[in-house]
Amino acid sequence: ATLLYTIKFEDSRVMGDTSVPTGAKRKARSDSGKHAASNGVKRRSDPPELESSGVPVTLATPVAEDSATPQRITFRDVTAAAFRIKSGIVKTPLVRSSALSNILGCDLYFKKEYELRTGSFKERGARNALLKLSEEHKKTGVIAASAGNHALALAYHGALLGTSVTVVMPHVAPIMKISQCQHMGATVIMHGATIAEAKDHAYELKKTNGQIYINGYDHPDIIAGQGTIGLEICGQLEDCDAIIVPVGGAGLIAGIAVAAKNLKPNIQIIGVEAKRCKSFSEALKAGKPVYTPSHVSLADGLAVPTVGYNAFATAQPLVDKTVAVGEKAIALSILRLVEIEKAVVEGSGVVGLAALLDGQLPELEGKKVVTVLCGGNIDTTILGRCLERGLAADFRLLSFTVVVKDAPGGVNGLTQLLAELGASIKDIIHERAWLLEDVFAVRVRCMVETKDHQHTDQIKSKLSAKYKHVEFVAMSDHSTDTRSRANSCGNLFPDN
Repeated sequence: ATLLYTIKFEDSRVMGDTSVPTGAKRKARSDSGKHAASNGVKRRSDPPELESSGVPVTLATPVAEDSATPQRITFRDVTAAAFRIKSGIVKTPLVRSSALSNILGCDLYFKKEYELRTGSFKERGARNALLKLSEEHKKTGVIAASAGNHALALAYHGALLGTSVTVVMPHVAPIMKISQCQHMGATVIMHGATIAEAKDHAYELKKTNGQIYINGYDHPDIIAGQGTIGLEICGQLEDCDAIIVPVGGAGLIAGIAVAAKNLKPNIQIIGVEAKRCKSFSEALKAGKPVYTPSHVSLADGLAVPTVGYNAFATAQPLVDKTVAVGEKAIALSILRLVEIEKAVVEGSGVVGLAALLDGQLPELEGKKVVTVLCGGNIDTTILGRCLERGLAADFRLLSFTVVVKDAPGGVNGLTQLLAELGASIKDIIHERAWLLEDVFAVRVRCMVETKDHQHTDQIKSKLSAKYKHVEFVAMSDHSTDTRSRANSCGNLFPDN
């Protein structure tokens, strides 16, 4: 009821309805500013949205370009964005996973943002930002630097709204995403080896062409648009206890936190980063955004070296906890979603599930938990690698080297033993030249698929008993808790 009233109130303001009671207006303004900071962070003032004629006008939001003047997004910004984009963004489903709820011991729901037209949540902020452009800026167009989802979102909604879009993409951007942006009508400029170099070039072009630069995670209108996910979650699951949100540049978690904390002050907002780029955690330690070296990750969309200033100012007082997950947990989560939920989700979108499977959020046991599956744009080649690594992390792939007799029946004896044990051979190669100590033997490298870690242990035991020289490829840094939770797949589909 609170959510419906708030949106109705914002709708009436945007449409010029002045019949809302004065007391309600004061309350809304109070609510929107109750999280505002007094330590130099500016709360966005109410923009003059209405002309004297009562006809709404769109205004480009001024954007803080540095750390001196960050803008904190308010609840009013989010609800206004929800009204603004509702005709162009479908409400994404919130679905309970019976299988994973049974495994994890919590009531787990997935917010399926990957079902939006371009495959990610980025559409919300992109549409909101484009709709707020002035008539002048609609003519000159917008520019952004992106290697993927933000570029796709701007290109798609720019075409729908008749606004020209230029995206600067680094040379490492996936070919599929480059072609999709071009197909949607965007001007694609390839520049630089990294997104940072692409961004620098986009800023130079902005100065020359007079275009508005739209940051994919720190523009205030982008953050407000992403916050509509929080409104939807609170409307779809009124007794939600916690929302788990992927964190890269922090725009997504900032928007969701503003919406959810205003509607449910006691709800937990938990951020999850990739261990290979913990820029939000480092910002929390420093009390401000700081540069954090990033490394190649399956969650490439979260590898943002410096979180946004506006996003951080908004999210810092509202986020309850932040954790980080490793590559094996991410790969395993992609595999779990494919096998159990029949959902293809990119690495950046699965980190919330990865944190649960990795046993990092035990306090959520028995609670109603939502994790945001924020994107599904994963290259098919990367998906194949992820699934294979997921199988390895799940102890369902076993790689080993064994020395057998170089005589008829030598290799056959090995394959026969594997068949008797129920292992499926995925790859096998035998080498003679590199086994110098015994000319009557051959080294066999083998990769087999197994049922689970108990089956893997059984095969290792039998091989070690039969062969004198056998070496197994070790799985390093695999925690006991990951093994117990992430691999406990019995009774995946309970009756309830």
